[in-house]
Amino acid sequence: MSEENNNLEEANNIVENNKESIKDDAKEALENAKEKAAEFADVAKEKTAEFVGDAKEALEGAKEKINEVLSDENIEKVKEKVGEYTEVAKEKATEFASEAKEVLEDVGEKAAEIAGEAGEHIVDFAEDAKEEIEEATKKTKNFFQRLFGK
Repeated sequence: MSEENNNLEEANNIVENNKESIKDDAKEALENAKEKAAEFADVAKEKTAEFVGDAKEALEGAKEKINEVLSDENIEKVKEKVGEYTEVAKEKATEFASEAKEVLEDVGEKAAEIAGEAGEHIVDFAEDAKEEIEEATKKTKNFFQRLFGK
């Protein structure tokens, strides 16, 4: 009887250890998904900032070249055009930044959805595993009881 109890206790300990392992694995998978989504969002932000910075630098360089090449009498006309183009470029850069922001928000939402779904599936998986372990424990107990006739 003592050996049977020890075997049942050992089987129960194995079951308990496996439940924690499954939970830990699920948590780790969820954290990895969150990290990847955050990394993607950071890269997109960096690239957007680089693009806007490069566009500003290009506009400033173009402005300087035009001022060097043209005579004083045409400078005002050219400055007006440069101002117009600068405004258009700023609008386009703002649109691009806005679109990039929307994309980043979408990425964040999708990552949250994926993480939520993963969390739901992990919980279901853990519950199923718990049920299977409980069933295995009952069967093991019944087996030992029949084996030892008690």
